[in-house]
Amino acid sequence: MKLRPLTGAITALVTPFKNEAVAYDDLRKLVEFQIKSGINGLVPVGTTGESPTLLHDEHLDVIRAVVVAARGRVPVIAGTGSNSTHEAIEYTRLAGDAGADAFLLVTPYYNKPGQEGLYRHFAAIAEVTDKPIILYSIPSRCGIEIGVSTVERLRARYPHVRHIKEAGGSVDRVDQLKQALGKDITVLSGDDSLTLPFMAVGAEGVISVASNLIPREVTKLAALALDNNYAAATKLHRKLYPLFKALFIEPNPVPVKTALARAGIISSATVRPPLCEMSPANEKTLADVLAALGKKP
Repeated sequence: MKLRPLTGAITALVTPFKNEAVAYDDLRKLVEFQIKSGINGLVPVGTTGESPTLLHDEHLDVIRAVVVAARGRVPVIAGTGSNSTHEAIEYTRLAGDAGADAFLLVTPYYNKPGQEGLYRHFAAIAEVTDKPIILYSIPSRCGIEIGVSTVERLRARYPHVRHIKEAGGSVDRVDQLKQALGKDITVLSGDDSLTLPFMAVGAEGVISVASNLIPREVTKLAALALDNNYAAATKLHRKLYPLFKALFIEPNPVPVKTALARAGIISSATVRPPLCEMSPANEKTLADVLAALGKKP
């Protein structure tokens, strides 16, 4: 497949479970639902896919399953990041062999390298592939962000490092990246609720949690913003905003899996420990938001 631009609405896929194992039938069903709804790309085994609690073989098997199910209809962007450079290199090589079209590489977490360490980490991974790499900056989970100057260094040396998923919650940060790199960097929002303001200052799309459940609506929101139709995009954003917030009243992906199971898109809302099911009060809040949107409560 000739790779399409990694812009618009891209779903950070959940990993369905049943009886403590990956539910591959549900995963294939979810992929088909996404593609038929017009989604622009799929990310298996990101944080939303519970990558921290997938076994090594499961991690790669989920990527392979999504590649097979997608059948080249949309880009598959494999989550291959790690706080171990060697492990991230291995995941990236193996995911590339499995047919992934691109890679999402999260900032190393817990060990908190400095900017020089970050540069060397991402550079080492970039050396083993020529497929597109999406850097993933999420300071709330990793404790550090990828400095703009570090992004500039990587972009200058590696032509395939030209995307970044921004999940730091800062519109100013999007502006900084665009001021520094302009069209040489593609910025994707990492937060559904910030997709519209991020795109207003130059971001080109979103890697979305909400699109697991409402791919058509999130795709339309991104498309409207890309077409500079901000009046219509704002109207849709305001309609969807309560759901964007409700999907994070408990740790991701607990609420979105609950909503997917309620809608019958996957057969179980099961998450792996240390995550657990929603509290009854929060589940009712989510159900009320879904009902207000006309979704199955």
